[in-house]
Amino acid sequence: MIMSLIIVESPTKARTFNRILKGKDYYVYATMGHIRDLPTNKISINYDKDFKPDYKIIKKKQPVVKQMKELAKKNKEIILATDPDREGESIAYHAAFLLGYVKEKWPDFDIDNAKIKRIVFHEITPRALEEALKNPTDIRKNLVKAQQARRILDRIVGYELSPLLWKKIGKNWLSAGRVQTVALRLIVEREKEIRKFIKEPYYQIYGLFNNNEEFKAKLIKHADHIFEQTTKIPLFDGEYQYTKTDIDKTKVDLLQAELEKDQYCISDIKQSVSLRYPPPPFTTSLLQQEAFHRFGFSSKMTMKLAQDLYERGKITYHRTDSFNLSSSFVFKVKDYIESKFGKEYSLNKPRGYKTKVKGAQEAHEAIRPTSLKENIEIDGDKKITKNHRRLYKLIFDRTISTQMKEAEINQIKIFIKGKKDYLFETNFQRVIFDGFLRVLNPDFVERNRQNPKLKIGETLKLKELQAQMLQTLPPPRYNEATLIKSLEEKGIGRPSTYAPIINLILNKNYIEKEGRYLLPTKLGEAISDYLSLSFPDLFSINFTAQMENGLDEIANGNHDMINLLKNFYLPFKTVLETRKKDTSVINVEEDVKDVCPKCGSPMVVRYSRFGKFLACSKYPKCKETKPFLHYIKGKKCPKCQGRIVVKYTKSKKKFYGCENYPKCDFSSWKISSL
Repeated sequence: MIMSLIIVESPTKARTFNRILKGKDYYVYATMGHIRDLPTNKISINYDKDFKPDYKIIKKKQPVVKQMKELAKKNKEIILATDPDREGESIAYHAAFLLGYVKEKWPDFDIDNAKIKRIVFHEITPRALEEALKNPTDIRKNLVKAQQARRILDRIVGYELSPLLWKKIGKNWLSAGRVQTVALRLIVEREKEIRKFIKEPYYQIYGLFNNNEEFKAKLIKHADHIFEQTTKIPLFDGEYQYTKTDIDKTKVDLLQAELEKDQYCISDIKQSVSLRYPPPPFTTSLLQQEAFHRFGFSSKMTMKLAQDLYERGKITYHRTDSFNLSSSFVFKVKDYIESKFGKEYSLNKPRGYKTKVKGAQEAHEAIRPTSLKENIEIDGDKKITKNHRRLYKLIFDRTISTQMKEAEINQIKIFIKGKKDYLFETNFQRVIFDGFLRVLNPDFVERNRQNPKLKIGETLKLKELQAQMLQTLPPPRYNEATLIKSLEEKGIGRPSTYAPIINLILNKNYIEKEGRYLLPTKLGEAISDYLSLSFPDLFSINFTAQMENGLDEIANGNHDMINLLKNFYLPFKTVLETRKKDTSVINVEEDVKDVCPKCGSPMVVRYSRFGKFLACSKYPKCKETKPFLHYIKGKKCPKCQGRIVVKYTKSKKKFYGCENYPKCDFSSWKISSL
């Protein structure tokens, strides 16, 4: 007879457990995620009983629950080994409830801890699992309550506000969300700021100088006049700063005429040695940002790859906002660094980092490899791809670098002055000691090994002047990395929510991707504007961040869940009742140049749950529809010379194909290849 039943979430995690515990008296069973939740056909929140949720077994999980109960009867010990975050704690709680070990007294509950155990770990390794099994704990009530509070809040907002949107816009698949709407609003407000921004042309002048070597320097000053000016403008999410010179077309011609006749020498060389320190180890948001910048991975893809690596025991838990590394691990890293790179690269004592993220779980660890193997080796596992290996190597290098000596960089500023008092400046860097850059940026080290062979007073020849016409640029659109960074800085969402938030507003067609950037659709902009004007407090950055802090305080045992829900719901309900009385509607149709092939009326862009489509403006008299095609100007199909159109996969990934599909099957991921 099997002695102990271990309950986990995923089959992959179960296989890793079975590999580690092979030959021991354990049976590992996977729930395949959540097994009990709020049903979708009604709000399932009882306002008269302190917001009591009406949880039900998820329909497709009923066989899973049945088998779990049968296994529990055959085993004298039940061990809950779900993930260490709030969602994992919630799954553990619901499993214990369904097995009869929880007595609920809403909003509290009691657990028969004599018959059911909870183990907590942050990596799936033999050492960590053995330690957790030796030191079982109880289900952490406060984490369960924090997860329930979030679930109830999100259900109230979603189910109370969504019908309001349906009436306003006439689409019964729209949804509003407490956090997703604020994320959408960031993108919408940025787009408005870009439209509002007035681009100004200006010139930047460079001189190409040479003596023994050739280098480029920028014109920065004439006598006491500095050409470059800095401007700051307020944004919805902060401040934007940009620079421009006061050199216009008239000035550039006059300056070039003077500069070409001048004589130049090096007036000053300023050198300073600076220390460059390695960046901190990865948190969830930093990993998503770096994977996007380095490999173009979406946040969803990064989290899927990280989940696979975690469940196979290759990295620590990947939903974290802590910079901590375990002391046992950093001392192993020290030995590794000394062995591979030499003692001059190791630290005398471990380097630590302090997080600036509000509510960060300092008891957790950052994302790191579970062993000091540079490349992952998982024999026979065909699901481990090149992208898994790339992400693992990214995590490995970042972790190792945190415990390496800082780099020493010689910063060199060279000033070139003309007899007419014009001043040029150029900058060089020379790596004195590469330190952590040997791992994180060897290319930078290789490019910056030599000092420029220049000295003060040396005469230089102006070989060429380059007047570059530029224009001021508006604040950049968000991409997934910068949106996640902004959400984290503002305290909106938590590590487990960044990827689902972005994925949701993409799938709802509230935003779309253009290259790497996120743009609001007309539908998304209309929803954002209506909700932010109608519920200004609810969808403000500060209020959303305060709610997140409140949830953190519940998790820490410092805040009452029911008080938080009441403080939210009572003012929300008052505003909601007022908004329900407004019978005006919002038009989100977009005009296009196409005409209806049936009746000749103009076509308009409309939205369905599947995306944009073209419909006759005379609907319902004429019900003609056509697919919405976004043509790429100037691009032709290399196979049949048809026009190239933008298309999307089921996962919303953009690609480019021929308008004549299926007759022509040409497609490409990159527009640059056309």
